[in-house]
Amino acid sequence: MRFAPQPTNRILSGIQPTGDLHLGNYLGALKNFVRLQDSFECLYCVVDLHAVTVWQDPRALGNQTREIAAAYLAAGLDPRKSILFHQSAVRAHTELSWLFNCVARMGWLQRMTQFKDKAGKNSQNVSVGLFDYPVLQAADILIYRATHVPVGEDQKQHLELSRDIAQKFNHDFKVDYFPMIEPIIQGPATRVMSLRDGTKKMSKSDPSDYSRINLSDNADTIALKIRKAKTDIHPLPTELDVIDGRISDFVRQNRPETANLIELFSALTDRSQISIVEEFSGQDFRSFKEQLAEVAVEVLAPKREAMLRYKADPAEIDAILKNGADRANAIAEPVIADVRELFGFLKV
Repeated sequence: MRFAPQPTNRILSGIQPTGDLHLGNYLGALKNFVRLQDSFECLYCVVDLHAVTVWQDPRALGNQTREIAAAYLAAGLDPRKSILFHQSAVRAHTELSWLFNCVARMGWLQRMTQFKDKAGKNSQNVSVGLFDYPVLQAADILIYRATHVPVGEDQKQHLELSRDIAQKFNHDFKVDYFPMIEPIIQGPATRVMSLRDGTKKMSKSDPSDYSRINLSDNADTIALKIRKAKTDIHPLPTELDVIDGRISDFVRQNRPETANLIELFSALTDRSQISIVEEFSGQDFRSFKEQLAEVAVEVLAPKREAMLRYKADPAEIDAILKNGADRANAIAEPVIADVRELFGFLKV
């Protein structure tokens, strides 16, 4: 068989349409997505198929999908440079996922720690989709033969599963078809922590709204949440608490909320952590928080306004998603045709 040439710099990533996006999503994902579109061929999707691994209100899912698309666009994603679409609009995702189910092994999935975390003690009553979604995630990436995926530390295990599936597929069918995907873990805030507990990730599902800054928050709410962010009784760190330009592991372990706020300041301003520590060395948190609040409002307020503009015109969002789906399908259909032929299915 002769296949189309393997791309060399293609990215695929996605965000679920569940709950409000927050500062962690922006700094850890959206900001990087925008930067990467200048040096990679990028496909970014709203992963609505992943969302329904747990119950979603069908009346709300469409609007939630548009909201995530609006966030992509408000963050600076250019739909002329990147392909923006919703996952369910490209049916090859689900077909390849089923075929990969026949390649992957139960033991591989049983080792996935995120399933254990999400299912907890209720593992026998959650959906099969929640258990199996890492295989769909592999299909999401490989249906485009993507070469790179921007991921957080907590997604590295799923990316390794995708590599295992690609490698076994290539071995079983004696082809060099799917790439060995490389992770892109970069940026100063790949893991943004809760404003109320510096040992936990900032999360949409945290019951306290004060644990996160939502992209939908107005300026007053952002400032209030930062003023109320948890700190400790000690002054801000000094230069002695910085090693190789970053907050030391000792501060991270013993003063996690302090480390988190300094890292947020760094990520929002693109300043080094050492320059921030030098400016506020040994001071109390009041002035630091006031300036952090100003910076956060300056960065996020325009994103919020842009999101509101896009959300006010759902037809524009739908048109962008439709165009993106058409472009994504044009890439995916030849790949699924190759895979069908490799499996030996009769042509229709």
